[in-house]
Amino acid sequence: MPAYAIARLQAAAPHPDIADYIERISATFAPFGGRFLVHVTQHEVKEGTWPGNVVVIGFPGIAEARAWWDSPAYQEIVPLRSRHVDGDIILVDGVPDGYDPADTARAMREALAGG
Repeated sequence: MPAYAIARLQAAAPHPDIADYIERISATFAPFGGRFLVHVTQHEVKEGTWPGNVVVIGFPGIAEARAWWDSPAYQEIVPLRSRHVDGDIILVDGVPDGYDPADTARAMREALAGG
């Protein structure tokens, strides 16, 4: 099942450390099957607020996403970003092939009827 690293990062002034981070990050996730799906592209807010930039990196599974995050190669470059850019970052499982949200709704209705 695919997994994703999703970041909402505040806009930041250009800095050499951030440029170094951007140059080096792909090499840190490539060994884990990661690839950029979204990288600081324009986004359109339809509900609520979503300031800053969005980054999504796809992985074959959550184990690979965690291994990338914990890897010495990635942890070495994290300060290049974190010293200059605030944000929120999560790792999350995707849904399996054939996922049907109606199954989730059905289970919710059954729980409501029984509870």
